Amino acid sequence: MEPIRIGVIGVGQIGKHHLDEYERIHEANVVAVADINATELQSVANRYNVPHMYTNFRELLGRDDITAVDVCLHNNYHAQVSVAAMRAGKHVYCEKPIAGSFADARTMVSVAQETGRKLHIQLANLYARETRVAKRLIEDGRLGRLYHARSTGFRRRGRPFVDGYGAKAFVNKQTAGGGALFDMGVYHISQMLYLLNLPTVERISGKIYQETAMDERRNLESGYNVEELGMGFVRFGGGETLDVIESWAIHLNQFEGSYVVGSLGGVRLYPLSFHHTLGDMDIDAAFNLDADDFRRHALYENEDAYDSSERHWLAALQNRVDLLPTAELALQTMLISEGIYLSDRLGREVEASEVRENSHSTALDV
Repeated sequence: MEPIRIGVIGVGQIGKHHLDEYERIHEANVVAVADINATELQSVANRYNVPHMYTNFRELLGRDDITAVDVCLHNNYHAQVSVAAMRAGKHVYCEKPIAGSFADARTMVSVAQETGRKLHIQLANLYARETRVAKRLIEDGRLGRLYHARSTGFRRRGRPFVDGYGAKAFVNKQTAGGGALFDMGVYHISQMLYLLNLPTVERISGKIYQETAMDERRNLESGYNVEELGMGFVRFGGGETLDVIESWAIHLNQFEGSYVVGSLGGVRLYPLSFHHTLGDMDIDAAFNLDADDFRRHALYENEDAYDSSERHWLAALQNRVDLLPTAELALQTMLISEGIYLSDRLGREVEASEVRENSHSTALDV
């Protein structure tokens, strides 16, 4: 098949990461990049041999030879650029989280439905071998009726900028919208929603913290005003539940890890293990993921379409596979995260409808 012609909007840390991935995929042809930083734009275009550059992303969208755009901007810029791209007839691949607020995420999903454009969100954990095997176990009925999951993400002290890496925009609500829940939690919560078969969120309870000491100079310079630790409990319409703990900084050496449990068995994600009963005995089983991965790539068509978010995106654009529901997963992840924020602010459990009603746009102009 002909390579997909792509434009990348944003050539910072994330944009370079996406460009590195595209260099490894022969189905991708990055023909244009856009960024307001002209110096960095020129440097990146030279480094990746991209022929066309724009300091105004709308000029890139005006090209009729580009099929899709990859939005690699800070969270509160996602909605405006993605909506403009879809209205310009482009399919959109957007870096996580889907947007800086549930309201903006909902607008993006609505515009994708309205325009018929594919909207794909970077949810890297969906393509982990652990996730793919766990999903097969669930679809095969090995876990029985699913009823609870745990979503965890751990950093001992890994807050962007204040702990020594990344830009200050990651820790300021004006550009990021949120902290640990938006930055890391999106990966783990969406992974659990995917394994739970995207149940309907009904109620959310949560608490956020910013307690761990940090470099005061960096704190003042960044205007750090987002959470470093987010915790929540979610009730779904079918009776399922999910508990969440996501840390950028905490005085512990590790968390237990994510899992899903059902009436017939349970599965832990890292390292992957399966737990059930056989002959009235409790069984804990491990997996040879290397051998499984080799066999599946050797025996099944289009298995490569699930090796990474970018490979899946391109395979879906080529109509080799159906696009996973990443936009809906990202939207519901945003609903849960904002529900934790609202619950913390009100000091009580909140209905999903309250989150939808209270969410407002935080989108910024580019």
